[in-house]
This record gives sequence, C-alpha cells and structure tokens, in this order.
Amino acid sequence: MKIGLARQNAVIWVQTYAQKEEGYLGAYFSGSTVGRSDLDMLPVGSDIDVVVVREGEKAPAKPGKIRFRDTLIEITYLASQQLESVEDVLRSYHLAGSFRVNTLIDDPTGRLSLLQKQVSEHFAEKKWVQLRCEEARNRIVTGLRSLDPAAPLYEQATAWLFPTGVMTHVILVAALRNPTVRLRYLAARKVLTEYGLDEVYPQLLTLLGCGDWTADQVEHHLEGLERTFDAAASAARTPFFFSSDITPEARSIAIDGSRELIHAGNHREAVFWIVATYARCHQILAVDASTEMQHSLEPAFHALLADLGIHTSGELVLRSQEVIRFMPELWKIAEKIMLANPDITDQSSGHATFRN
Repeated sequence: MKIGLARQNAVIWVQTYAQKEEGYLGAYFSGSTVGRSDLDMLPVGSDIDVVVVREGEKAPAKPGKIRFRDTLIEITYLASQQLESVEDVLRSYHLAGSFRVNTLIDDPTGRLSLLQKQVSEHFAEKKWVQLRCEEARNRIVTGLRSLDPAAPLYEQATAWLFPTGVMTHVILVAALRNPTVRLRYLAARKVLTEYGLDEVYPQLLTLLGCGDWTADQVEHHLEGLERTFDAAASAARTPFFFSSDITPEARSIAIDGSRELIHAGNHREAVFWIVATYARCHQILAVDASTEMQHSLEPAFHALLADLGIHTSGELVLRSQEVIRFMPELWKIAEKIMLANPDITDQSSGHATFRN
C-alpha cells in the first residue's frame, strides 16, 4: 500500500470517529511517515500514526493500533494543554517533529495551524535542537537510574532497554531526523554514516548487547518470539498501555517487520524491537496466562537475554551504569552532528509564545 492511500484511510477514520468525540480539537499525522511522499510504499511492519488532540489537561488512554480499511493506524490522544506553549513543543523531541512540516489532518479552531507555523519557524534553531537533545539525554539517565532490581526480569529488561535505545534518539534529533521507535537503530546508523561517524555505531550495538550477533541468531530468537507473541495475544485480557502492540492485527509489525529487517541484512537492527516485544509479551503472560504456559515460554526469553549478556538483575544494573558512563561521549557525538548540520542555524526569530 502506498503511504498516500494509507493517509487517506486515516483521514476517513478521523472524520468518521474522532470528529464526533467530545472535546475534539483536531488531528495530525506523526511517526515515521512524516515527511515521506504519498507515492512511497508503506514499509512492511509500519503503520500510520495519528494524534488526536482533546481539550483539557489530561488525554484519555490511547486506543493504540486499529485496523481500518486494510490500514493499520496507531491512534494516540494528546491533551491540548501539552500544545499551549510553543516553547514546550519546541523543546519536546517527541512533539516538535510533527510540526516541522504541515502534518495537519483537521484543525477546526485554527490553533494547530498557528502552532505549526511558529514551530516550523524555530525548529532548526540551535537553541531548540540542543534542548531537544538534552531532553533525550536526560530521559536516558533518569530511566536507567529508576531500574528496580526487585521487579520481575521482564520489567527490568524493559526498564533497561528503552532508555538504552534513546541513545539513538539523541543522534537522530541532532540531525533533525524523526526519532522513530521500531527502526531507531537503522535510522541512527544511516545518520552516523552520513556524518562520517561510522565508528560510533558499533558502540551503540555493544551497549545493547548484540554487536556480534549473526542473522541466524536473530532469526532463531524471532522464531521464539513468534510463538510467545501468538500465545500472549491469545491469552491477553488485562489492559496495558501497549496492549494494541500485542494483537493479531499488530503481528505484521512485531514479526513480519522484524523478519523483513533480517532478510534485508539489517538483523542487528531488528534486535531492539524483538527484545521489547518479548518483554511485553511476558508481562501479559504473567497476569493472563496459566502457570504452565508461562513456564513453557520462559526459557526462550531467558536465552534471548543471555545472548545479550544478561543473566541476572545485577548485570542489568551494571549495563545501565555502562550506558550512563557513555553519556559524555554521546553528547560529543551529538554536538559534532549539530555543528556539521547545515540546516541548523544560530539565528533566533524571537520569543515564541502560543497565541490562542
């Protein structure tokens, strides 16, 4: 499916459902397809991200992934309060990228259009790029320091994995690139190559634990994930914020998308999402599956962690400390990218404020 058709289907979903909801203020595209041509094909394992803005200080829980007109759409709700200040949006590496270009689907009040214009004017100024990189760096350190050694191993793995993966976001944000989720390592590798920093990438993989993994090794762990995914999707009853990622509808992302990366020679780039999905599946199994099923699937997950060099909670703590010690070096890399990036300017066009 071409991205343009997927976008059209997402627009129809907004018109059919979101516009009728109480407190609806508008909607826009987000995620990995921002900036891509309508004529490009939607990659295997990708969805269309739509953010629905709702009036108030707190948004409802996101519906997550839904299948609509043969298109997988990721729906996220965002409270309008988060968009009231241009400065707050500009310093948020998760929010700013969607307003660099016009991604608006619907804007009945005109507030999103005004915000988009102001953010796009300031987006590439060095001050804001640095603040977004700092936000990502702080998220790494804060996340890793909050790891609870007493939590179940699957929760500890998640608490270590995601902050570790945010190292790629620091690099992507410095290059004014979209901080993708599943494909973050592939995107970071491309940026480092573009800026002549190829020697950095193996360090990121080493800190993740898969620097020397082979394609066969990744394929083996994907096969284990496939069995675990199907079991978790079948057993799932308790809602989690990631529940829509572990469903038959989302299987193409976790399984088919990972297999596509492996077959394209990007097997190490598939590891991050394989580990993330594995841990989430076990979080579901822990509350919704029988003890027998849990025990039958645990060895494959433990084998995955062992290949990453993780056998105990203590090793996860040590791995977290390794990443934290790498932060000064990571910041030097981000500064090199920002300095070499021709699109980043020192000019400030004034104090940005949100005008209602």
